Amino acid sequence: MAETPIQDVSDTALWVAVYRAQESQRRDALFKDPLAERLAGERGHQIEKQMSSSRYTGWSLVIRTHIIDQLIREQVADGVDMIINLGAGLDTRPYRLDLPATLRWIEVDYPQIINLKNEKLNGDTPRCRLERVVMDLADREKRNQFFGKVNGEAKKILLLTEGVLPYLSEEQVSSLAQDLRQQPNFRFWIADYYAPQMKRHMNSKKRAKELKNAPFRFFPEDWFGFFSQRGWKAGKVRYLSEEGEKVGRPFPIAWYYRLLRRFASKEKWRKGMRFAAYVLLEPT
Repeated sequence: MAETPIQDVSDTALWVAVYRAQESQRRDALFKDPLAERLAGERGHQIEKQMSSSRYTGWSLVIRTHIIDQLIREQVADGVDMIINLGAGLDTRPYRLDLPATLRWIEVDYPQIINLKNEKLNGDTPRCRLERVVMDLADREKRNQFFGKVNGEAKKILLLTEGVLPYLSEEQVSSLAQDLRQQPNFRFWIADYYAPQMKRHMNSKKRAKELKNAPFRFFPEDWFGFFSQRGWKAGKVRYLSEEGEKVGRPFPIAWYYRLLRRFASKEKWRKGMRFAAYVLLEPT
């Protein structure tokens, strides 16, 4: 058994797929992902067993999937004609969401992820026009060539970076945000938000050891200001804790936090629980 379960950032895709597979088996599942188990494979389950905080991580991954599903449905209904999933991982939304056959969906990721999906999903039919592109997003020249090309092939494009930005530095996110903003038909961007206080939790000694090959790095003091300065404003903000309450899946807090909740004002508690969200960004 490896000392560190996550060998590189691509392993996190296998890890995430396990939680989606587990959710799909529930009678009250918030979504059904019948392909997740196949994609996770034995390696994904090995990673999940070795990682700590599975209860909390599993909850957040399920709620984030539910939120993004909702945002995608809303934007497609509003006329989005292309979705570009940057760092797509083992996402299977083109197969499981009710999407227009005319919608063009492009997945971009490292070769090992693209090859795995091509192999495992070879006999499955997506519900829209699905394409896969092998690319290292750190290669700015190649990604800008790609952005310029696809910008001219659609009128209303939605970008998705699910679980991608936290692994990048502020400099990398800054350059990506500026490059995306240069394309006039890139109209929406779904991105991860983590409050600054999450840095201490995500970089705890135990967590840092587990994720030393794929550490969380992006924790700007003013997340919304950071993107505003680079040409993006927050349209819709869906906090995980609030969405979890709505769907009957509240954040699994420890007993002593439940005790503290009795003494905290409603507004203070709500603010403190807004530690993570998925944000629909729009060009300013």
